[in-house]
Amino acid sequence: MTSAISLRQISKQFVGSQPHALTGVNLDVLTGTSTALLGPSGSGKSTILRIIAGLEDPSGGRVLLNGRDLTDVLPEKRNVGLVFQRPLLFPHLSVIDNVAFADRAAGVSRQRARERAMPYLEMVQLADLGGRGVGSLSGGQEQRVAIARALAAQPAILLLDEPFSALDAALRQEMHELLVRIQRELSPTVLLVTHDRDEATAVADRIAVLEDGQLLQHDTVHRVYHRPASVDVARLMGGENFISGVVSDGIHYSQMGPVAVEDSTPEGAGVLVFRHESAGLALGHAPATSDEELPGTVLATSRTGLRWRATIRIGEAQLLVEVPGTLNVQVGDAVTVTLPRAILSVVPA
Repeated sequence: MTSAISLRQISKQFVGSQPHALTGVNLDVLTGTSTALLGPSGSGKSTILRIIAGLEDPSGGRVLLNGRDLTDVLPEKRNVGLVFQRPLLFPHLSVIDNVAFADRAAGVSRQRARERAMPYLEMVQLADLGGRGVGSLSGGQEQRVAIARALAAQPAILLLDEPFSALDAALRQEMHELLVRIQRELSPTVLLVTHDRDEATAVADRIAVLEDGQLLQHDTVHRVYHRPASVDVARLMGGENFISGVVSDGIHYSQMGPVAVEDSTPEGAGVLVFRHESAGLALGHAPATSDEELPGTVLATSRTGLRWRATIRIGEAQLLVEVPGTLNVQVGDAVTVTLPRAILSVVPA
């Protein structure tokens, strides 16, 4: 599979600011995939989108679109679609004429442009609102029109800069489902900026994790969650368990005691990380049937929404485990935590 967008050693420093907004970012966005740029505020996510779109010039490096260097190409000549947090629709145009705008700007007749725009309005389920003024639309409808307008221009890549952050939870879920359907039907190349892990997981094939202007990891959703490249990535992905120790002969030794890890794990100092929802939990200290079962004691419990979590002491270490809904766990209970090798990663200390 070829790359639609390639960033090569992209850096950006704004005048009078320290440190760099971006430092040496290399990223390949594969054709027909959906990639989420995920990171906290100020990590450089939106700056990357603006550089790709030509709205910002990089301080160094190159941007390639299907192998073509975009360094000196004007924004309107880049064949890139961009949807912002605010829809930025044309208030003097109807819904259908907003979607048809790219064709009209290219000289296509109004009737033909509207005909070509209608399938995109149908895709976002607003075909019956084509004749309305955009001022009569809800926030969610406006974003649907903005996405239809961007797709109607048939861009080589669709850039979405936190387009759903101003919507309520129910509308965000609807928009996520819309993006998944668009991906399934049109296979556009999508680059989405978000600070929401759940949103990234819902709509993306791959996640690129950024912090402080640096790309920490770019991989499939599963691997970024379960095979983080570093403690920082694990933390940004909502990880809770970080156990420092040393690996020797496939065993991670720490205050928690010996834990079996994958045989390919590098020897030496390393931090054991695993997802709290992936560990197993059972009441009692049943006789261990494998080296994956560890006895512990419940120190505390907490609730997040409908989910319960327990803080467990194993040896001299503490870790967090999600409690199955059928299990009644109380502080002081003896428990057995199961840590299969497949859920464990050891990252550099």
